[in-house]
Amino acid sequence: MPTTVLVPPTRAPRRQVPALPPMDSLQRTHHDLLLAVDELQQLLRDIDENGATLDRRAIVRSLIHFIDTHGREHHAEEERSVFPDLLACADVDLVQHVRRLQQDHGWLEQDWLEMRPHLDAIAHGIGGVDMDALRQAAEVFAELYRDHIALEETVVYPEALRQRHAAAGH
Repeated sequence: MPTTVLVPPTRAPRRQVPALPPMDSLQRTHHDLLLAVDELQQLLRDIDENGATLDRRAIVRSLIHFIDTHGREHHAEEERSVFPDLLACADVDLVQHVRRLQQDHGWLEQDWLEMRPHLDAIAHGIGGVDMDALRQAAEVFAELYRDHIALEETVVYPEALRQRHAAAGH
């Protein structure tokens, strides 16, 4: 008796969807960034009140390194792998939110570039830093980060995940 072989119907190739970075990884970085800006604000108050001890200077260097690397890499990853598909969708409100987040990335970078030399001076024991102005700049920076992260985690990331699941056929 001959064996019947079932041949599956020809399927159109599925569109290759680039992998999103694990959202838990992006959210973990958010958590770490929020801790960093809180620590920066507290540290600047402590330095203003009690001076830039060796320990405090080391913490400033650590915060500079964290934001220079992890903060910037995080923004680049969002711009590369989260935002493009959302910008291409028909939801005008969502596109506006993503455009705002892109603008925030620019403002956060600008704020950081303005604060960093002053933080660098503290980290290396160089005096002459206007601590009131630096504390105020850190407050603006921290508040922008808090608002930015809230929008990403409540609106943009959930939609990115929804689109990812829809594209994968789930």
